Amino acid sequence: MKQTFANGMVLATIILMDILSGMEFDLFAPSFPELQSQFSLSASWVEALLSVNFAGYCLSLFFVGGLADHYGRKPIILLGLLTFIIGTLLCLGAPSYPFLLVGRFLQGVGIAAPAILSFLIIADAYPLRQQQSLFAILNGLLNFAAGAAPVLGSYITLYFHWQGNFTALLFLGLMACLMTLLFIPVHKLPEHKETLSLSGYIPIFRSKPLMLLIVHIVFGFVPYWIFVGMSPLLYMEDLGVSLAHFGYYQGALAFVFALGSISFGLIVTRFDSKKMLYISAFIFIISLIIMALVTFVNSSNPLLITLAFLVFIIGGIIPSVILQPLCLNFIPQAKGRISAILQGGRLVFAAFSLQIAGYFYQGSFRNIGIIIIVFIVLMIITLFFIIKNRELMEFSLE
Repeated sequence: MKQTFANGMVLATIILMDILSGMEFDLFAPSFPELQSQFSLSASWVEALLSVNFAGYCLSLFFVGGLADHYGRKPIILLGLLTFIIGTLLCLGAPSYPFLLVGRFLQGVGIAAPAILSFLIIADAYPLRQQQSLFAILNGLLNFAAGAAPVLGSYITLYFHWQGNFTALLFLGLMACLMTLLFIPVHKLPEHKETLSLSGYIPIFRSKPLMLLIVHIVFGFVPYWIFVGMSPLLYMEDLGVSLAHFGYYQGALAFVFALGSISFGLIVTRFDSKKMLYISAFIFIISLIIMALVTFVNSSNPLLITLAFLVFIIGGIIPSVILQPLCLNFIPQAKGRISAILQGGRLVFAAFSLQIAGYFYQGSFRNIGIIIIVFIVLMIITLFFIIKNRELMEFSLE
């Protein structure tokens, strides 16, 4: 009974860390128009609040991965959560835009540890096929949180303004920190610890199959964050969607992905991975065609744009369940570093693409759609290379 309670609290703590990671951006996004007005910002400077957060996240990742492989998961998670709390306090009391930028940077630095290491707690304890099911369920819960976040964030902004969203993040950060301290066990370190130098990353970059996995997962991350990052300005400022209703458009995407991840996670071990990836590739091709049509006509219908992008979200469910655990376990002694490269690559590409989207944004969907289409094409190409890679497909069946 005692062991069951302990395992349950570990899982609850991981879920809370995932909820915090999922909400760290989406809860804040509905505040964009209000922040733009209060601080007299251009669209590009509003998007900089995302980019500086991503930059802090990315910078932290390369330290977090190596430190976690060397010192264990728990102390690094606690350090990250404390940094996140400090950054959130700075945002909450920001008297001017530069203070807000610094706070967002510290939030990005801090959230990196719980975001990548919570999954490693699972990866350290279960075999690959079981990890796929657990990762899918945790990803689903994370995306339910991300789906609820814009809805919740819209109403918090409506009644408590942008400061209310940072207050909610502060509460979640404090709870996650306390539960981590109480319930997360100390990770058993290997007898021969990995070096803390950058040379520890060399085997990862030399592995062509692993880099193919990382590149594909990175490309799959970018379209969603371009869409989510630009949709507050597109939907509310130019397409006439009210603050009260905006969250439903953005939240629907996360809820569909979450439900699909949980459902597929429960049955993933019953199916052949290669066949399922072929199905995903077919869905991606359909999403590419639909997205190209919506972009070409430059649709101003927010429902149509959301439904078009929803096909891409559905296509991404299968690869996210199958390929992420495969990626983390490809070099078992370097899980922290692999996760760091994976997350860092996601955010570098997302931040860069968001800045481009913000710079070329002209009050319509067309330029946003073009950038999304480019990454969908890259996803399809890399996915077919993965399917044709014998080493990866054999490893996925172990």
